[in-house]
Amino acid sequence: MTLAPESTDIVEITSAEELRELLGAPMRRAIDKERTALHAWDREWLARSPFCLIATSDAEGGCDVSPKGDPPGFVHVLDDTTIAIPDRPGNRRADGFLNILSNPHVGLLFMVPRRSETLRINGRARLVREAPFFDDMVVKGHRPSLALIVDIEQIFFHCAKALMRSRMWKPEQWAEDTLPSHAHIVKAVQYTEESLDELERYYGPAYENRLYGG
Repeated sequence: MTLAPESTDIVEITSAEELRELLGAPMRRAIDKERTALHAWDREWLARSPFCLIATSDAEGGCDVSPKGDPPGFVHVLDDTTIAIPDRPGNRRADGFLNILSNPHVGLLFMVPRRSETLRINGRARLVREAPFFDDMVVKGHRPSLALIVDIEQIFFHCAKALMRSRMWKPEQWAEDTLPSHAHIVKAVQYTEESLDELERYYGPAYENRLYGG
């Protein structure tokens, strides 16, 4: 068992000045890359992205990050400053959506396979239960009953360093997968009425058939 370090061994940073002294000032290019509207290349990136992360927080500051994924282009561009993201069947916890009802500020990160850069969008979000563009969001017969509209306040491309360091898109460098099945992990970390065998069947090959409510 690894013991936590003694508090005397931890040196905290407690001010912006101290942080800047440690990190230094950002390059001019890093500051000037911020924009407030979609460029043609932003639109192209969104058209090719099958996956994004949505960060939210409630009114008290409690945070959540939720992954969203669909076929590339699932994000609907309404205009140069507005996008919409469909909701799909999930676990119905709605942590991020509940946060948005009390605090509309969101941060989004869009990824494209094999590309180590990411597109970041920050803005204000609202939930809608019906809109004309819902018909354009149908996937495998599933028309969303809910979508997130994001009014863009800040947009920029984030550099590739993090994904390059992680070797995210380098399968030949991935470590061998020695983790137990998801069913084993679920059974170990939480109470479930289902047996392990039942969970293995639930998360088995048929799981993919239920992605859109089937």
